[in-house]
Amino acid sequence: MRTMKRSALSLSRATGRFTAGARMLPAFLIMGAQRCGTTSLYRALARHPLLLKPVLHKGVHYFDVAYWRGPAWYQAHFPLRVGAALLAHRYGARALAYESSPYYLFHPLAGARIAADLPGVKVIVLVRDPVERACSAHAHELARGYETESHFEHAVELEGRRLAGAEEQLLESPHALHHSHRHHAYLARGRYADQLDRLEPLIGRERMLVLDSHRFFAEPETVYDRVLDFLGVPHLGYPPFERHNGRPLPRRVSPVLARALRDHFEPYDARLTRWLGGEPSWRR
Repeated sequence: MRTMKRSALSLSRATGRFTAGARMLPAFLIMGAQRCGTTSLYRALARHPLLLKPVLHKGVHYFDVAYWRGPAWYQAHFPLRVGAALLAHRYGARALAYESSPYYLFHPLAGARIAADLPGVKVIVLVRDPVERACSAHAHELARGYETESHFEHAVELEGRRLAGAEEQLLESPHALHHSHRHHAYLARGRYADQLDRLEPLIGRERMLVLDSHRFFAEPETVYDRVLDFLGVPHLGYPPFERHNGRPLPRRVSPVLARALRDHFEPYDARLTRWLGGEPSWRR
């Protein structure tokens, strides 16, 4: 079954490359952060008839780990423009293609690549309590087999050594991959403000929407309305809002480590106020 699925995907990609020139490019990206509700938002938006997801799978990961494949390979993942034109005629508004790859926010080269290849693109970023995010990411990587250290506390202790020189390596060798940078950055990925500040001069503040994922799950209709307004697409009713890709958090983090992590993230969380238009929900 797995071999058949791989063969079907390979055939679909080959067909997509052949017709790449007739396909759309994304008008917006959900680019992170990892373990912050990106899959749930992606699937909610996919229910809107004018928001068109990739034809093969959610995360294309072109601007981070597959940039060497070239623009035709990337464009092959998206719907045909003729289909989008039919939808636009039916609903009286432009159809928009999009994708979601949460590593884009953290990868040091992805932002510049996106700005160069998708001028005018809009980006959506979700953030959550960074301590919860770190715990969730560790459980996620452990379950997928990308993490061998079963204790979260030990994985946090190892992070500095694992990520030492990673950004420099990625910047010096643009097509390089760094396993720990992608899979073991439990604290670094939660320093959201640094990543947003790096992205802002490349994309422009007016084309960036930063959402508190806790509010998304607590008030999905309100946040969904904000997203549609940001994208400039008409409201055609609400989709079912479901939590996807969730994993139970590991055993409770020790109070000492929890306090240390709160202190670590505090200055970064404080800088999110200008992005969210108010205090992050977890600081209240």
